[in-house]
Amino acid sequence: MAGEPVAIRFSWFEHGRGLAPPQPQTASAAGVDLAAALPEGQDLLLAPGKRALVPCGFAMALPAGYEAQVRPRSGLAAKYGVTVLNSPGTIDADYRGEVKVILVNLGEEPFVIARGDRVAQMVVAPVAPVRFEEEDALDETARGTGGFGSTGHRAG
Repeated sequence: MAGEPVAIRFSWFEHGRGLAPPQPQTASAAGVDLAAALPEGQDLLLAPGKRALVPCGFAMALPAGYEAQVRPRSGLAAKYGVTVLNSPGTIDADYRGEVKVILVNLGEEPFVIARGDRVAQMVVAPVAPVRFEEEDALDETARGTGGFGSTGHRAG
């Protein structure tokens, strides 16, 4: 069962005013959609293989102990090959600049982004504080030092 929503204070930049505030699209959505805060009538053409930094028109104040993860929208990725380049992109609780999305077009056709288009999603999650403690040796595990691909790619 879900707890109380995390309150996130935000403020618009002038170029973001008039857009809908970030909000879940359904009652059980894990994240909120991020919209492009482009000037009206000044669409952004994202050519195949190219990337762009898309402004979202707002800044926010995440509560201490939380992060926001910027992730691709599955429909854009599946239909057009458009995804978030540094996925997930992390927004730290102490960042107060504009939220922006690094989009890349991995598709075969140019992709047009217009003002208000939902270009990514953002999931807010708690962050565990960490500290690193140096040791001369670490405990043994069944995996050991096996890295990328060491467990195979087929079941069974």
